[in-house]
Amino acid sequence: MRYRNIIQFACIASLIIAVSCNDAIDIKQPGRLDASVAFETVSDLELGLLGAYNNFDLTNEIELASTFTDEISIGFDNGGQGLGDGRYGFILNSTSLAPTALWTRNYALINSATRVIEAANEVSPESDEMTLYNNVVGQARALRAFAHFQLFSYFTTDYTDDGALCCIGVDFIPQVDQELGRNTNGEIVALINADLNAAETLLPATSDPTFINKDFVTALRARMATYRQNYATALSNANTLLSKYPIADKQQYADMFNDLDNTEIIFKLERSVGDTYDNQGTSGGGWAGALYAFVNSTLTGSPYFEMSRTVLNLMDPDDVRRTVNLDPSSLVDPNYASNPNYVNDDILVIRKYPGSDGQPLMNDLKVFRSAEMLLIAAEAEASTGNLAGAAARIKTLRDARIGGDQPLPSFSNATEALGVIMDERRIELVYEGHRYKDLKRLGERANRAVDRDPLDCAINGACSISSSDYRFTLPIPQVENNGNSIIREQQNPGY
Repeated sequence: MRYRNIIQFACIASLIIAVSCNDAIDIKQPGRLDASVAFETVSDLELGLLGAYNNFDLTNEIELASTFTDEISIGFDNGGQGLGDGRYGFILNSTSLAPTALWTRNYALINSATRVIEAANEVSPESDEMTLYNNVVGQARALRAFAHFQLFSYFTTDYTDDGALCCIGVDFIPQVDQELGRNTNGEIVALINADLNAAETLLPATSDPTFINKDFVTALRARMATYRQNYATALSNANTLLSKYPIADKQQYADMFNDLDNTEIIFKLERSVGDTYDNQGTSGGGWAGALYAFVNSTLTGSPYFEMSRTVLNLMDPDDVRRTVNLDPSSLVDPNYASNPNYVNDDILVIRKYPGSDGQPLMNDLKVFRSAEMLLIAAEAEASTGNLAGAAARIKTLRDARIGGDQPLPSFSNATEALGVIMDERRIELVYEGHRYKDLKRLGERANRAVDRDPLDCAINGACSISSSDYRFTLPIPQVENNGNSIIREQQNPGY
């Protein structure tokens, strides 16, 4: 079953599952349509799954990682974006965009996926429908697992502490007047694993990256184990995927971000002209490239955010990642630091999302790539004492990205190795939504923090923030506190 252009059918699907295109701002949905009426056939379930997919998006976390950390600088055509609401100044509270968007988006995904899962119990498939039926239910359970993992990623203080408060675990449809408190990490991880285990038994073993299959489950397990520092599990799952998805060469890498090559893509969210996300969403929810520019990804495309100077300075001139992420129309001044007119002479235009299908700034969103799995393997080996193994993984990636035989790194201890791995993650996964969480979970161990060039932060003096700062855990948003007296007493520290 393929899900190309699934978002085009989202509002129809949402009507069937009794969730409007304007989802409620918390998890307590206003009523419940009886499953026997809403879902009568496997085809109805399939359409309901399309509605669930419509709530799967990464642009809000890409925006948070870029503006709160050190991936961007304020562009020459900036009109206050990132400054008026304090994102670029490390201002974060319960009314901020990021926690509100990430909380509501993922609970909308959980709600719609759960409706499909529960409704499937009311549908009796014919024998020739069982494969499709199992696939639909398996994908819905994987979607719910991913959404809970996203909430775990942002709203718990400590990934490794099973007793720490996390999010609200929901594997049912709450009643309209039901108030729920936060579950612990241990409880949320158990819920995620239950969904992943069920999904694995139901999903096909195909490897098309545009819909969820068994490899999605393996990739999510690898990422979650890495966050939890369960490195044996992380390494095993990463190696499984690396045996199936080779690291892209320089041409394949360039083509991947023009949506022309899927060599190392394990799963991506396809974005197409006419779908729900085909719009200018400068704060998320639209074209990913619109997070950085108004018109297109060139010097004349009105870029309001530019590439961070510290990001560019990490990139080898021959590295294809520089070519992909920095538009060739950019003005690069090697003497920018001493140039009094650097604002006009050093303009680093972000090109990660140049556009496809004739629509500038709109590209597929890469959720899992084999390059991430390679870096997970490197982190696992560095964290368990295999410094030579970690160095070999970094060399493999650099050989592919820069081309030819690159020097083998040498690490004297785990901190040094993890620091280099974080630097490599910073340029490999830039503008894909990882930096905020990487600093939160690995910054202290790798001796890394937010690192902005002095000229990039001259506008507001917000140059760095410790990776142990409380703001690397998001606050429970005010929209949830307003309607939930239990969770109101469970706010994260510092807020």
